[in-house]
Amino acid sequence: MQGETIKLKDIPQNEVPERLKVNFYFDFNKYPFRHRDLFERQEINSVIAVLEAIHPYACEWIQKNLQEKKNSSAVKELSPQAFNGKSTGNFVIYVEDGAIFEPSFIKGSLKDKGHTLFIGKDTHLTGASVFLDEGDIYIGENNVIESGVGIKGPTIIGNKNEIRQGAYFRGDVIIGDGGTYRGEIKNSVMMDKANFPHPSYVGDSVCGYATHFGNQATTANLGIYAGISGKKNVVIVVQEKKYDIGRPKIGIILGDYSQVGCNSVSDPGVFVGPNTIFYSLCRISKGFYGPNEVLKNKPLEKGIIERAPLKI
Repeated sequence: MQGETIKLKDIPQNEVPERLKVNFYFDFNKYPFRHRDLFERQEINSVIAVLEAIHPYACEWIQKNLQEKKNSSAVKELSPQAFNGKSTGNFVIYVEDGAIFEPSFIKGSLKDKGHTLFIGKDTHLTGASVFLDEGDIYIGENNVIESGVGIKGPTIIGNKNEIRQGAYFRGDVIIGDGGTYRGEIKNSVMMDKANFPHPSYVGDSVCGYATHFGNQATTANLGIYAGISGKKNVVIVVQEKKYDIGRPKIGIILGDYSQVGCNSVSDPGVFVGPNTIFYSLCRISKGFYGPNEVLKNKPLEKGIIERAPLKI
């Protein structure tokens, strides 16, 4: 393949290939998402650009919603002294009526007044660790957050999620409503009803409505030789054109209703259209899959994935 490599972030949205556009993977009209505005920011010309926008969007959204919540009579501020012996640094805690907040540890900032945690109505957080030294945390209503969970700001958690023991949200994380989580998540968006219920890793990824990861399914987000050759930007090929995505790290873009089976591993730069299923034990190479496919490894042929239409 010849020709120069195109810098994806420098081209207008109307020149971006369909396979790199947000609406190829996510249908916000059919599956509304509270954080749709993230995907419609002015700088978003492709689905990959969302990854750079997660941090500023999360910080802005939390601050805006904190201001609204702090003025409510149903919200009270907790004294930091109430957590003496299981906290360090400076922080601010707001709790809405009906919430239970019994953390195992709170890490605040030693440099300034610290960041803020908000916990919504009827959310129960017991025995989890909260890290407020680098960003705010906003947790919505009716969540269950078990002991052994770690949450680092900035992080947004929606409503009615089950966050199981061992889950670790490493910051720049946006979680929708009605999901189940136990794995490690970093710089990623998980939309409503996404399920990540087992030990796994998702980093620098965007996962759509009702997506699912099986036990030990993992996204690689940095090339294996990056530590030797340096962190070079990932280059992807679409319709025989090469695109520099502008970042060395990218995990998976997983369209609505798609699933990754148990013990499968995806390379950096995997793009999966809606309604696509990977069987267990798949080694998913960088590239494009789906929509409406079933994929599984052919064990006698190294690196080969068998593809077939998804019949519903």
